[in-house]
Amino acid sequence: MKVALVSPYDYRKPGGVGDHVRHLAEELRGRGLQVSVLAPTAGAREEHMDGLYSLGRPIPVPANGSVARISLSFHLSHKIRSLLDRERFDVVHLHEPLMPALPVTVLRLNSGGVNVGTFHAYARQNLGYYYGRPLLKRLFRRLEAQIAVSEPAKAFVSRYFPADYAVIPNGVDSRGFNPGVAPAPGLAQGQRATILFLGRLEERKGLDTLLDAYQLLRQVRADCQLLVAGDGPLRRGYERRVEEEGIPDVRFLGFVPEAEKASHFTAADIYCAPNTGKESFGVILLEAMACGRPVVATAIDGFRQVLSDGRQGLLVPPGDEAQMAAALARLLDHPELRREMGQRGRSAAEAYAWPLIADRVVSVYEAALRARSRSEVTPLVQQTAAGLR
Repeated sequence: MKVALVSPYDYRKPGGVGDHVRHLAEELRGRGLQVSVLAPTAGAREEHMDGLYSLGRPIPVPANGSVARISLSFHLSHKIRSLLDRERFDVVHLHEPLMPALPVTVLRLNSGGVNVGTFHAYARQNLGYYYGRPLLKRLFRRLEAQIAVSEPAKAFVSRYFPADYAVIPNGVDSRGFNPGVAPAPGLAQGQRATILFLGRLEERKGLDTLLDAYQLLRQVRADCQLLVAGDGPLRRGYERRVEEEGIPDVRFLGFVPEAEKASHFTAADIYCAPNTGKESFGVILLEAMACGRPVVATAIDGFRQVLSDGRQGLLVPPGDEAQMAAALARLLDHPELRREMGQRGRSAAEAYAWPLIADRVVSVYEAALRARSRSEVTPLVQQTAAGLR
C-alpha cells in the first residue's frame, strides 16, 4: 500500500499535527507500507528528502488563539498534479483536509487513491468553515473516510460538515515516554517538590493562571518550585512579571526539544496544564501520564478525553487559580497519592500507544479501499447484466 500523509503545517517546526504525522508515518513504515509526507517546510533546499515532499513555504498566520505556520500558495497545482500522477498513491490521508493551501489543493486534484481526512481542531466556531461552506462542501464530499481525533473535535467539525466520523485519538510514544527515563540534570531540588509547566507561551496555554496559583501556594509554603519549559510570544512578559512581583523559585527553561521532553517530565513531581480551552485532545497530558507523573489540569473538553478526575490527576475549572492552588497543595501534601495517580496514568496512557492507534488508522484505509472497489465493480456488473439481457 502506498500512502501519502498530507499536513498543512511547517514540518520543520514542532506542533501537534506535525508530531502526529511523524509518528504515524513511522508506524506505517514499520508495517511495510510505502509512506510519503507532503507538507510545507521552511528553508528546505530540496523538494524531496527522506520520504518528505516539500511543497510551499510556510508563513505565520494567527489561528485559534495560536499561530499556524502554513503555506498560502495556491500556485502548486502543477507540481502536485505531477506528483500524484507519478506516485499513484493508494491512500491520500489529509490532516485538516479543508485547510489552505496544500491540503485543499491535494484534495481537489487527487482522483486516484482514496481520500481520507483527519480533523484535529476544536473551537467554538470557525468563520472559514461558516462562510466557505458552500465551496468547502464540494471538497468535503471528495473524502471517502473521515476521522476526528476526539469527541470534541468530531462535534466541532460536524456542525459544519456532518458525516460518519471515526474517532481515533492522537497517540503517545509510550516507549520514549516512560517512568524509566533519566531525569534532566539540574532541574529537581531535593528539598522542594517540582511543579512543571511545558508548552508554548501563549495566552491559551494559561500560564497566567498557574502563576497566580503558585503565588497563593508560596504564601503559605516554601516546599515547591515551578519550572516553566517552553517558548513563545509571551515569554518576556511572564519573566518580567515574575521578577517584578518577586515570585520565588520560578525558573524559565526555554524551548525543550522533543527528544528531551520525557526527561523533563521525569524530573518533575507534578505536571500542570492550566490551558484555557481550544484543545481538541490532551497529548501533552498523555506524555506526562506515560512518564508516571500525576497531572493537575483544567477541566476543558479535550483534557477530559484522556484524564479522569481523581484517577490520574485532578481537574479544576479554567482560570480558577484558587482551585488550582488547592489541587496542587493536595498533591504536594500526599506523596503516596502522587505515586498512585502516576501509576494509573501510565496504565491509561498505554491504551494510546502509537502501534494501537496506527492499527485503527490502517483499518480505516482498508475499509475505504474496499468501499472504492465495490463502487467501481457495481457499475461494471450492471453493464454486464444489461448486455446479457
